[in-house]
Order: sequence, then structure tokens, then C-alpha cells
Amino acid sequence: MILSIQNVVKQYNKYLAVDHVSFDVPKGSVFGLLGPNGAGKTSLIRMITTITGPDEGQIFLDGEKLNSRSPEQIGYMPEERGLYKKMKVGEHLMYLAQLKGLSEAAARKEIGYWFEKFDIQDWSSKKIEDLSKGMQQKIQFIATIIHKPKLLILDEPFTGLDPINTNLIKDEIAQLNKSGISIIFSTHRMEQVEEMCEHIVLINHGKNVLYGEVKEIKNTYKQNLYRAETQDALPLDIADHFQVKEISDKAVTVQIAEEQKNNQLLEFLMHRGARIVRYEEILPTFNEIFIRRVQETVAL
Repeated sequence: MILSIQNVVKQYNKYLAVDHVSFDVPKGSVFGLLGPNGAGKTSLIRMITTITGPDEGQIFLDGEKLNSRSPEQIGYMPEERGLYKKMKVGEHLMYLAQLKGLSEAAARKEIGYWFEKFDIQDWSSKKIEDLSKGMQQKIQFIATIIHKPKLLILDEPFTGLDPINTNLIKDEIAQLNKSGISIIFSTHRMEQVEEMCEHIVLINHGKNVLYGEVKEIKNTYKQNLYRAETQDALPLDIADHFQVKEISDKAVTVQIAEEQKNNQLLEFLMHRGARIVRYEEILPTFNEIFIRRVQETVAL
């Protein structure tokens, strides 16, 4: 495991922000850290990055308990960007790279690599405040990964980016992950979680309320919904045999009972001579799972 959170607690005065949370981040994975506002995600990230320490419990990075050397192995891109607006881009990246332990020569080499990769060589002498939000986002991204961290923490990394630059950063994240860097991805955009993450943990009211592989979680929350599309009109008696959830002239979604076979609807339609265009199981979206699980924990 690249990161192991073991029974961690964080309290501010009388407010319990993190309440005995435990989870592991597999090495080389893209891991989703999810939760509604105020759930405790930021408190967890602050402890992982050693900005604060846990009141109870332990955190291990690549098998070693967090220590003064740990920040050099972590790259953190916060939701609230932390660039010094009066500094020039090149000077700023040099300063941040050296803070992360790079020598001046190594920092200069990495800055040159990323400037060329993003085709932004002429930005070096520009002040941060003169850049657009999207351009500042690129600089923040470079600053986060310039020291080649073992663990990369990205909090809403696509905020302020247009679709072209969003895809650019997505591609770079994928390449970094292929190179062996483990990534924690925190976002409110559940479609991005489904697209990018292999494992997730969902935090609510400071507690771990959902944890595991994305595929397994989706299967756990499925409701045996199946959708069929036909070339011809559907049989008129379909509602007599199935619990219909949605229906139109040539498409139907039904809920199959636990004791029935998964292809019950398909067999029914074929027996009546229907020409099937499409047949599929409808799995819940991660947005639906997120809302359902948060509502369940609120009700407790």
C-alpha cells in the first residue's frame, strides 16, 4: 500500500472532524476520496500532507510512518490554489521545486521539460497574476508534480479549465499513473470518479461510510434493472409479467425479481417474436450511489 490510514481521529475544540477513519490506498492506483462539504476530507488531506497531525491513530506512507521527510514524497494540488500572484512563473516554479528538495540544476531541468511539454516556454517571465485561471491551473499542476512524488493528491484539479485543457491534464494524470505514481483524486464530479478511479472511500460526518473497488460497489448497489430496446412495438402484456420502471413504444426498463433469471425479459420478448436491438443491465451511476449512501448515513 502506498498509504495506510489507521483509526485516525482529528478534533478541533469540540468539533470531531475525523472519527476513527481507516482505509488503504493501493500502490499505483487512482483512488477517489469523496464526501459532501464538511465531511472531513480536507482534515484528512491536511494530516496526510503533515500540515497537521492526528489526535489518535497512525498514517503510513509507503510502509513508513509519516515524518519530516514525507512531504518531499507527496504532491498536493489544493482546491484553493496557492500561487504567489506577484512572482514570475519561472521563479515561482524554481522556488517551489527547491522547497520539495530538488537542486537548482534538477529543478531547471524539470521546469524546462514541462514548459516544452505544455508549449508554454514564453510564460517564464510572466507574473502569475497576468495569467488566466486556466493558465494558472497549469502552473499549479506543474508545481505539484515537478519533484516526481510517490503520491499525488489532486483536489478538484479541473476547476477553471476549458474542455481542451481538462483533457490535457487528464492525459497527464493517466501518464503519471502509468509511470507508477499513486493518485488520490478528490472531486464532487461523480462522472469523473467513474471514469478515473479504481477504488474509493466515501467520508460523511467524519466517518468512513463506503470503501472499496468501484466495480464491486456498483454491483453491490445494483437493483436488478434491465433495459430492452426492440425494432417493433413491445408486447402489450409486458406489465403483467414484469415490474416495469420505464416504458415507451419500443423500449422498456424492468426490475427482475431475485428469484428470476437475468435474461428473463430477453427470453420473454424473443418468445413473442420481438426483434431485439439492445439488451443491458442498468447499473447505478456513482452519483446515485453517493446520494443514496450519504442520505442513509444522515438518517442514522
